[in-house]
Amino acid sequence: MGTRAAQPGMSRRFSWDVLAVVAAGGSLGAAARYGIGVAWPHETGGFPWATLVINVVGCLAIGVLARLAPEHRLALPFLGTGVLSGFTTFSTYAVDTWTLADAGRPLAAAAYVAGTLVAALAAVWLGLRPLGRPE
Repeated sequence: MGTRAAQPGMSRRFSWDVLAVVAAGGSLGAAARYGIGVAWPHETGGFPWATLVINVVGCLAIGVLARLAPEHRLALPFLGTGVLSGFTTFSTYAVDTWTLADAGRPLAAAAYVAGTLVAALAAVWLGLRPLGRPE
C-alpha cells in the first residue's frame, strides 16, 4: 500500500510506513525542541528567545529541505512532516505572545509577533537559495 501523488479525482491511500516515519520524526523533533527549551528557559513574561530561535531555525531547515527535495518517498514525511513539524511550534509562539502581553509587555509581544514572522519568512527564503551562486 503506497501513497500516490494527489491528482484531481484521486484520493491518497493510507500507508503504515508513512505514519511510522512521521511519528518517529515528530518524536525526535519534539524532543529536540523540549531539550532546547530546558537548556534555554525564560522567566514567565520574559522574552522567549528559545522559541524564536527554534521556529526560525526550523523555517531555514524547511527551506533547505524543499530545495534539496530528497527522492526517497519516506524522506519528506520523516524530515518535513515529522522532525520539523515536531521541532517548530506555533502553539508555543501563540502562548508566549499572550504571556508577554499579559505580563504588561505589549510592545515586546508585538515585536515578538512581527519579528518571528519576518525572521521565519527570511529563513525560508535563505533556505531555498542555492549556496555559492548569486541569483
